[in-house]
Amino acid sequence: MFTADALIDTVQTSKKTLVNTFVTNETVKEAMINFIDTQSEYTKKAAKVGMDTMTTLTSETVKQAQEAMKFDYTKFGEGIMKAYTATGKK
Repeated sequence: MFTADALIDTVQTSKKTLVNTFVTNETVKEAMINFIDTQSEYTKKAAKVGMDTMTTLTSETVKQAQEAMKFDYTKFGEGIMKAYTATGKK
């Protein structure tokens, strides 16, 4: 199954490599790496919550569709016709 963590890690590792290659000031480099790590953590949590939300919504939609399929439309139609014909005889 696809996980967003692998993609996030790839992007964040690329950012770290770029910073380690081109930033020469150690203080600035450390601050940027810390920011990238924090950004990675936040993004992974946001992706997990989004995936969990979509899973829950999909599951509930399937349940509702299954319940709708259990409804006996023929019986419902017969009940309506009986009620209609009963009111028409008055």
